[in-house]
Amino acid sequence: MPIVHLKEAQLESLIPKNDLIIFDFWAHWCTPHATLFENLAQKFSEVTFCKVNIEEEERLAELFQVRSIPTIAFMREGIIVFSHAGTLAEEALIEGITNLQQLNMAQVHQDLLEAQNSNTSTPLNP
Repeated sequence: MPIVHLKEAQLESLIPKNDLIIFDFWAHWCTPHATLFENLAQKFSEVTFCKVNIEEEERLAELFQVRSIPTIAFMREGIIVFSHAGTLAEEALIEGITNLQQLNMAQVHQDLLEAQNSNTSTPLNP
């Protein structure tokens, strides 16, 4: 599958159509994952690989809370399940993809629901 050079306008239509997505946030002056990303996109056709140039797509970088580059983010079923700032070796990326594929999403959804329920605040009584 070819790499998607993601623009903000594409995000809403991309997520529902792709179960497994890996984002590479980069800039022209910092491109350590370029060749590696292309090789992995050929090996893992069931995964959508997206490159996001943070200099051109600042709002996407803000949305994903990218604070430094490179940053890699793994998404499954529209949920960011892992994000890493800094360079990752090929073995680490492959392990991350394998873990993403095997992730128990029913448990992830349950954990998110429980976290949301525990974060609901109740007014304090004086």
